[in-house]
Amino acid sequence: MNAFFQKIKLMFQDRLLRRKVLFMAGLLVLFRLLATIPIPGVDVARLNALLSGNQFFGLLDIFSGGGLGNLSIVMLGVGPYITSSIIMQLATMMSPKLKALYHEEGEAGRLKFAQYSRLLSVPLALLQSFGFLLLLQKQGVLIDLTFFEQLVNVFVITGGSILLMWLGELMTEFGVGNGVSMIIFAGIVSQIPTVLSQTIITFEVSQIPMYIGFIIASIAIVIGVVIVTEAERPIPITYAKRIRGNKVYGGVSTYLPLRVNQAGVIPIIFALSILLFPQLIFNFLSTIGNPLVQQISSFVLRLISNSWFYAGAYFLLVFLFTYFYTAVTFDPDSISTNLQKSGAFIPGVRPGQSTADYISKVLTRITLVGALFLGAIAVLPLAVQGITGIQSLAIGGTALLIVVSVVLDLVKKVDAQLSMREY
Repeated sequence: MNAFFQKIKLMFQDRLLRRKVLFMAGLLVLFRLLATIPIPGVDVARLNALLSGNQFFGLLDIFSGGGLGNLSIVMLGVGPYITSSIIMQLATMMSPKLKALYHEEGEAGRLKFAQYSRLLSVPLALLQSFGFLLLLQKQGVLIDLTFFEQLVNVFVITGGSILLMWLGELMTEFGVGNGVSMIIFAGIVSQIPTVLSQTIITFEVSQIPMYIGFIIASIAIVIGVVIVTEAERPIPITYAKRIRGNKVYGGVSTYLPLRVNQAGVIPIIFALSILLFPQLIFNFLSTIGNPLVQQISSFVLRLISNSWFYAGAYFLLVFLFTYFYTAVTFDPDSISTNLQKSGAFIPGVRPGQSTADYISKVLTRITLVGALFLGAIAVLPLAVQGITGIQSLAIGGTALLIVVSVVLDLVKKVDAQLSMREY
């Protein structure tokens, strides 16, 4: 505990780090203020009735950063930007030009790649805002609006999403940590007082064992996420000796650390975004007058609302996205090339392609552990929900997983900044 307070003291003593933390805190406060501004024409009573006990809208509220609760101007959150990032990352697998742009052209190529993601998020935000508003109007949450009023709402919500994307980019560049993750984190944390007050109001003595079980499960999730996130598989590296004049250089041994969970919290966010789209689309299609479309939509919605099917799809998506994001962000071929250029090698492994194959083999094995763990932790609350029938447990488990991962990433970034200060 003393070390924790000492770290906070050092953080605020460093002028540059203090400015970064205060800048990020100021943008998060601005985001929470924007989340309190509702769009015109909202029927609050119908909105509360729709949100209460609805797992789909509960997850969507988490994903939007808490902006959906009152249909604020930032109700979409950073969802369109995350969706565009997923599409662009998938495109690198199919387009050699985009892959070269992301991996081989350095910082300039990544900046251009990020610009493509930003541009793609604009039409996605327009489509999502239009479909979501139409769905809410069919549900009676929005009063009858004229075409011009609907168009204004679409542009306002799209503008709010693009504004949040920009705020996230500013946090990443001038603050500490990942801005998009911090926005989702702030939305989750802002709901804690409301959840605690509701828990106190509805408290019953007969539910004490359930509360104790939930606390124990939460502590176990926190400990598990911390252990797996911090776990590494070191690969020994040796630098060849080089003689220049009368001096000998190299000959030292070090290691290449491979994290068990290279992807962090990104697979959870990606999986949630993919799971929310079919529900949003078929909820919209169920309001169409065509009987065949209504029957198909009802069948798909019943299938998705089944806890065990939903848990299976969630686990599979988290598992696949862990491998996918690791493959996109970590390139064994480039690592092998850099080692060879610097005169380093893995003992017992030939330089070049053999080194790349060895690193890829080790990475695949340890990513399996990380992917299975992330998937299991993600669906564990859903399994508990299937047994107990309490929907809030599923939402709380997903939120807890995101919060712990974001806090760990933030602590690492602060530690890195403090280390730079010491040196």
